[in-house]
Order: sequence, then structure tokens, then C-alpha cells
Amino acid sequence: MKTSTGPDWSTSVRLRLLLWLVLLAGGGSAGIWLDLKFFPRLLSNPWWHLATLIAGLILLRLVFRVSRVTGRTLARQGRVGDLPRMETNRLVTTGPYACMRHPMHLGLLLFPWAVALIIGSPSFLLFIAPMEMGAMVVMILTQEEYEALHKFGASYADYRRRVPAFNLRPDCLRRLLRENGEADGNQELTSFKSGWSSK
Repeated sequence: MKTSTGPDWSTSVRLRLLLWLVLLAGGGSAGIWLDLKFFPRLLSNPWWHLATLIAGLILLRLVFRVSRVTGRTLARQGRVGDLPRMETNRLVTTGPYACMRHPMHLGLLLFPWAVALIIGSPSFLLFIAPMEMGAMVVMILTQEEYEALHKFGASYADYRRRVPAFNLRPDCLRRLLRENGEADGNQELTSFKSGWSSK
């Protein structure tokens, strides 16, 4: 009988979480250091911090909402058998995954901005967070895509040809916030393909 002493995460997931912590901690520290040099008045302004805190909490709630919707879709449709946490073994093309390949990552891309707003660092917000977001996009379009191709093979190659990595169309973005948006994956994917090809 297996006794669990903590989250059962794969090495790949652990490395990603560590990278996230490094990016956020390093970005926050560097941002405050730059603020002390270039934005000391703004950094000490309580109204600035109040406004950015409210905006950051709103954005953070949006990030968590997207992560919950996309995560539940993966948990319901992408896992067969006993797997480590945050791992899948079935290609998911339903719900938000019917119109973009990386909907969860699209939400997570906003996380550095949310943190920058919460701590009220203008340097983090204007300079460091966009650079971190760019680095994340590169990682998604290289490492994540490579792993998906290795795991799902021709099925993912066909999915990649038909569905973009990210999609900012309003109807697609609404699916990121829809709790029960994955009724019939094949029908959704077909509808998206038709709409995309007609543009």
C-alpha cells in the first residue's frame, strides 16, 4: 500500500514550479531595487500602492479563475489511471482547448503583472514582468510543444496545425472563464475550425 507524504509531482513539474519562484522572487527584488533608484516618490506614495493593490488582486483573481477552469478540464479529460499531479496522458481538445493549445498558460502569463501590481513596483510592472512574460512564451512554444509532441505524437501534430497556441478572440477568451464549457469536444473543435478558416 502506497503512503503519500506530500504532493506527488514529477521532476518536470517541480522544475517548472522552481522556475516560477525564481522569476517572481527575482523580479520582485530587482523591481524594488530599481524603484529605489528611479521611482522613489512613486514607491512611497500610499495612493499608488492602494490603486495597484486593488488592480493586482482583481488580476490575480482572474488568473486563478482561468487556472481553475483549464485545470479542471485537464483533470476531467486528460488523465487516465494513476498519474502524478499536474500530469496528463490524454490529449484534450475540449472547452478552452478547442480554440487554443495553451489556455492555462495564457492566464499564467498575467501572473507576473498581478504580482508586480500587488507589491506596487513600477519597475517590475513596466520592465521586468514583460521580459518574464516573453521568456515564458518562448519556453511554452519550445519546451512545452516539444514535450506535447513527444507525448501525443501525430495527434498533437495535427492539433497544432489546426489550433493556434494562443487565441485572443472574445468567444475563445470567454471559454477561459466558463466552468462548464466542455460539453462536446469534437463539436467545439469543428466549430472553431470552421470559424477560423472563414476569417
